Amino acid sequence: MSPSTTPEARAGALRQQLDQWNHEYYVLDQPSATDAEYDSALRELQQLESEHPELLRADSPTQRVGAAPLPGFSEVRHDMPMLSLENAFDDDELARFHARVVERLGGEEAIDYVCEPKLDGVAVSLLYEEGSLVRGATRGDGTTGEDITLNVRTVRSIPLRLRGEGYPRRLEVRGEIYMLHSSFEALNAAARKRGDRPFVNPRNAAAGSLRQLDPRVTATRPLQMCCYGVGHVEDGVLPDTHEGIMRELAGWGLRVSRDAATVRGLEGCLDYYERLAKRRQELPYDIDGIVYKVNDLAQRERLGFVSRAPRWAIARKFPAQEATTRLLDVEFQVGRTGAITPVARLEPVFVGGVTVSNATLHNFNEIARLDVRVGDLVVVRRAGDVIPQVVSVREKAPAAGAGEVLLPTCCPACQSPVEREEGGAILRCLGGLVCPAQRKAALRHFASRRAMDIDGLGERLVDQMVDSGLVKTVDDLYRLDREQLLSLERMGEKSADNLLAALEASKSTTLARFLFALGVREVGEATARSLAAYFGNWEALAAGDEERLQDVDDVGPIVADHLRQFLDSPSAMAVVAGLREAGVHWPEVDMPGSAAPAGPLAGETWVVTGKLESLTREEAATALQSLGARVSGSVSAKTSVVVAGPGAGSKLARAESLGLTVIDEAALLARLREAGVAV
Repeated sequence: MSPSTTPEARAGALRQQLDQWNHEYYVLDQPSATDAEYDSALRELQQLESEHPELLRADSPTQRVGAAPLPGFSEVRHDMPMLSLENAFDDDELARFHARVVERLGGEEAIDYVCEPKLDGVAVSLLYEEGSLVRGATRGDGTTGEDITLNVRTVRSIPLRLRGEGYPRRLEVRGEIYMLHSSFEALNAAARKRGDRPFVNPRNAAAGSLRQLDPRVTATRPLQMCCYGVGHVEDGVLPDTHEGIMRELAGWGLRVSRDAATVRGLEGCLDYYERLAKRRQELPYDIDGIVYKVNDLAQRERLGFVSRAPRWAIARKFPAQEATTRLLDVEFQVGRTGAITPVARLEPVFVGGVTVSNATLHNFNEIARLDVRVGDLVVVRRAGDVIPQVVSVREKAPAAGAGEVLLPTCCPACQSPVEREEGGAILRCLGGLVCPAQRKAALRHFASRRAMDIDGLGERLVDQMVDSGLVKTVDDLYRLDREQLLSLERMGEKSADNLLAALEASKSTTLARFLFALGVREVGEATARSLAAYFGNWEALAAGDEERLQDVDDVGPIVADHLRQFLDSPSAMAVVAGLREAGVHWPEVDMPGSAAPAGPLAGETWVVTGKLESLTREEAATALQSLGARVSGSVSAKTSVVVAGPGAGSKLARAESLGLTVIDEAALLARLREAGVAV
């Protein structure tokens, strides 16, 4: 990420991209991205949210495993959640995972891991009762999936009744449904012969086949299933190791991986990786990595889980894959905050299981560094650390100087002036609230839970409102009437009434939420809280010059400049006035900035970073504030205490470099209980 790209802007772009990919894969069955691309974006967003807790949203893709079920299938609630896995992208990250396991197990070095190829397919759950298959379900969002029983019954590698004896009365088996390379090629050859569109890759074919509403179609598809574990078990005893459980499943007629192996310690894991990586191209099916699992179930119990993944397993991803293609054009996209991003339009090329026709060029500094021009032959990488990107120029275009990429002189979406920060790589549209490219994202941000919290105003509805011309700026939301809402597609009377009620309820808010909802550059939740606490009311804030604004903690020259630009914009102030005229209001403080907070932590500044397990970061902040502490989103020399949970990144490193007091969640809880705060 470029140093001049704001964390808020990058996190918003990542959330939007991840949500789109989720929709394409889980709803439309038309993926435009691979797992590697999705994982890299999710990984980057997780890091951003860890370093900037104020960016974390309940609807963030990091807070969920996958997507919601389709309306065409009935829902299945998993007895045990089907969690995802944390990822490692190199030997060092795998070594850190092993070190965490050793530490949590009290220094036990002799740890056995089961290594399994990570099949590139669709995760499913099979439920057997008294040995008979009674239900099949997709993973869905990890808690609730789709009932695909009739479809999985057509997969010949799935036994309708278990063989042998000794299986539990109720047994949930988990595994991956996939398609062999040879079967995929035959399926696509038949599709081309019929004049149908071929599938993009074997995983896409498997997913589309499983989610057919007509099981007879699924029955014609050459699907396979390989089991990798068990979920809920009743009235039965299984072996005390993962290896032993896999042997039992194989004995009961279920397919397990022949390429799995049990190894000792980190060296065994690294050796298995090297051996399988050499054989990867020879395998008859697609894999995108290796899954390492602690073999001993008692050790797993001691290691436990984090919110979305087990601590006893990790997926090691394979490295980047590259291809060469021609750069056809460079276009420019405008984001929610007005950032203008260059996008490479490519001659379509197949890279590691997906056809790539677009790739990021990141920013204009990157264009200059690469000296890339339209017509050049370029190298494109699809990897775990970036989403398809142009990494180098393989061969310059024949005509010297042709195809130079010129910076736009005005916004491609609204023709407003643009500016480039001094020494920065980002070009920004100055159109603000009048720019249509920023309108939908600005509305979604305004309505989000941590902003105005307008329940029911989701992406699809925002798109309809903007596309139909009902809403141009956020204050238009409060002018909508029932008749206008009923004119929207799939909007019933009850939904319209619910949305109107949610809009009415959202009018009663706080100054901090209101400031955050306006989407001013660099003003995240923590900064908005600091501004609201200092000024107390809108009038005092709006009258503050840049010097006064910088008296607020978390507000430096850049944030102060962005705020004053926003507050000096007639169009922005017209929207604010419209919101207040519509009835949006909040409690105000009579003498802002004058009263010192009371409590045992008065005068102290705390920072909460990383993941907490017993309470959310928001709950922790509220508890600390009730004791008089100020909770900041950034670490500085003025910080009193840093609470660091698992995954704490640069904030923890900065705290340690400054010699600050750092405590864990347990110490925080003890401190709160001592002060009489119920947690």
